This record gives sequence, structure tokens and C-alpha cells, in this order.
Amino acid sequence: MDRLKAMGAFVRAVELGSLSAAAREMATTQPTVSKLVAWLEREVGARLLERGSQRVLPTEEGSRLLVHAKQLLEDYEEALADMASGVREPRGLVRLSAPVALGELRLSALVLEMLSTLPQLEVELLLEDRFVDPVEERIDLTLRIGGVLPADLVARPLAVWPRYLVASPDYVRRKGWPRRPGDLTAHEYLRYAASDEVLHLRSGGESAVLELASRYRVNSAIALLDAVQSGAGISLQPCWMVDEALRQGTLVRLLPRWTGPAQTAHVVHAPRRRLPARVQAVMDYLVDAVRRW
Repeated sequence: MDRLKAMGAFVRAVELGSLSAAAREMATTQPTVSKLVAWLEREVGARLLERGSQRVLPTEEGSRLLVHAKQLLEDYEEALADMASGVREPRGLVRLSAPVALGELRLSALVLEMLSTLPQLEVELLLEDRFVDPVEERIDLTLRIGGVLPADLVARPLAVWPRYLVASPDYVRRKGWPRRPGDLTAHEYLRYAASDEVLHLRSGGESAVLELASRYRVNSAIALLDAVQSGAGISLQPCWMVDEALRQGTLVRLLPRWTGPAQTAHVVHAPRRRLPARVQAVMDYLVDAVRRW
């Protein structure tokens, strides 16, 4: 019996919460995974999993073995990566998760640029606005914008992006320019559906808090940007989404002394002593490129 395969089946069954989920990920059957775990239990001489109706949980002995099994599998992967990096450039598949708007507007082009310089690399870019657990879903790197960062993951700061009030030139021709924050109450303000109706702005040591009703709310950052560009109203947008449009003149910045709460971005991954060479290469490329935006 393959010890590494048995340990991998045990670890993934615990992380995913079921033998069948581990089987699907390993492209095998649930009985096969069950046999692998049973063999491992015989090897260590202890029951490792409690099989409940909803999910499997590690026993006390299983929890102790889990720590060592994960470390062993990590060491094995690192050893292979070490051998590979010693003789060739980073190669293999890296699974990267990111928010939809960031991926479609910026990240996809950046990944293609990276692949042209690292021809042995493969990237699977998964665009999701929900939080993607890198451990449970086997993601190498996750880009997170805002939100609370889980304490059991490693987060590397990527960027801090200010947010600007923007509108289309056509909109300000029709509706006029706001001269001070209070003027926004007379304008069509567009917002992301998940946000509240309070707008916070800052300018140096000054601050403004405005309650702005919105006739249009949408749960897509790209759709919201499209609405602003079409002349439907004013919106608060992160600089990475609008910098190019501002340069081209398809959007204009309003109240340029004032900014909204900044977006903070991180690259997140599961804790490990050292990232595989292919994952480290992607992280380094992303950090360097994004800081130049």
C-alpha cells in the first residue's frame, strides 16, 4: 500500500469532512478512500476517524497523526519542488483565486503576461467573489480585498488602493459638478448592493459622513462600473478600476481632494514552512506587478 497516498486520503478526508469528497478530489471511489484510511489505521494501530452521519472527524489519535501527516506531505512536495528548481525554471500548475472584477479587469492580462515569461508554468485562475478557503479547495494562492483575514492562514500585504468619486463626462454635463461633499445629496448615487447607505469621505484631517439613498444598487462591481460609464450617476470606485478610464477621459474624478475608505489587498495561502518554487514565483510576480499599478 502507498503510504503517501493513504496519508493524503486521510488528510483530505479530514479537511473536506467526508470520505466521498476526498474520493471525488482524488478521482477515485469512496470505498477506495475508505480502504486507504483503514489500512493506515492498521499501520498505526489506532482508529483515526469517527464516521458520523454528516461528516468525518478525527479521533484524538487522528488529530495527532494529522499534524505529522500534513508535515510529511508538505516536506515531500517541497523536496520535489527543490529538485525541480535546482535544474529548471518554475514549472507546474498553480491554482489562483481572486475576486471577479479584479480578475476580469486586471489579473487575467497579468497572468497571461507572466505565462509568456515563465513558459513551464501553468495557472488556473478561479474568479469568485466569495471567500475561497485555500486549504479546503486546494488553492495555492488567494487574492483577498478587504474583509477579516482568517487567523489560521498566512497573508502577505499586496496593495492599499484609495477609492475615488467618479462619473462620466456626459453625466456632469447634464447634472453639474458637486463642489462639496454635501452636494452629493442632489445627485444620482450608485452603490454596490452589499454596502449601506452611509458614505464616508476624508480629506486630510477633515471627514464627511453622508446618508445617500440610491435608486440603483447592484451586486456586481463590473456592472456598477458600466453603469457609471454609461452616465447613470456617481459612484465610489477603487483606483485600480478607474485609473485607466480617468487617463483616457471616459470618466472624471469628482471632489478630487476627497477619498473614500481605502481597499486593502492581500495574497493569502495555507501555512507551510516554504512555498513550492512554482507558487513562490507566481506570488513574487504578482506582488511586484501589482505594486506598479
